[in-house]
Amino acid sequence: MTKSLTRLRKKLLSRASLRAMISLAVFVLLWELGSRSKQWLGVSLPWIGQVPAPSGVLRVWTGLLTDAGYWQSWYLSLLRVLAGFIAAMVIGIPLGLLMAVSKTFYGLSFPSFEILRPIPPLAWVPISIIFWPTQELSIAFVTFLGAFFTVVINVVGGAKSIDGRFFQAAQAMGASQWDIFRRVVLPATLPSIVVGSSVGMGITWNVVVAAEMISGGGGSGSGGGLGFFIWNSYVGGSYEQIVVGMISIGIAGFGCSEVLRALGGLSTPWLQKR
Repeated sequence: MTKSLTRLRKKLLSRASLRAMISLAVFVLLWELGSRSKQWLGVSLPWIGQVPAPSGVLRVWTGLLTDAGYWQSWYLSLLRVLAGFIAAMVIGIPLGLLMAVSKTFYGLSFPSFEILRPIPPLAWVPISIIFWPTQELSIAFVTFLGAFFTVVINVVGGAKSIDGRFFQAAQAMGASQWDIFRRVVLPATLPSIVVGSSVGMGITWNVVVAAEMISGGGGSGSGGGLGFFIWNSYVGGSYEQIVVGMISIGIAGFGCSEVLRALGGLSTPWLQKR
């Protein structure tokens, strides 16, 4: 326990952490000055002068901390993101590996995959609402698509970029096809899987928020996710709440990305030693 606290203290007091805190403090200060430019300077700065000041946003945010609907929005968005992301990983990683190791399967599946991949996930929203029996399933499906194509294309690229000499060396040592896959292909593809998952997580958050706005929060009422929370705030004219929703999404996305980076570091320890 003591060692963990010591490592945490060192991390928080590191130069990188201090630079990040200083950067955030300067950003918030400039934001406050820009938002209150008309009040303090008599001149409203373009764009930033129309944005609510951080002090006002913090005041509204403090009031929302005791609002059950706000936390329900967090819960629903996070649940949808995790459901879509996990499904994309479970299906996308084996599919990408199969496309990489089998020329026949690659030739049959990749053309269709490449036709579907450029279609934005949000373009699937109308079809998914019609196809799936509930709006909740339609949001989950669109969220799944947000990460799926990114994961697959990274896995295929990572597996196909493996140096052929590794395969020759493994075969010369009498390794079976399963041994080659387990000892060569999978470890060499792990960095690409980590990158694909990180990028896919970011896209998933973008997609779920937009899908919640379009579909009305999945029919969940006032707690229809953070995207629906932002849309309701816009309709109600509460611009401070809009910013609260945006910051909440940023915090949630950052937390998910940090968890993925930690898991990626644990799964690829040889990269951490460089």
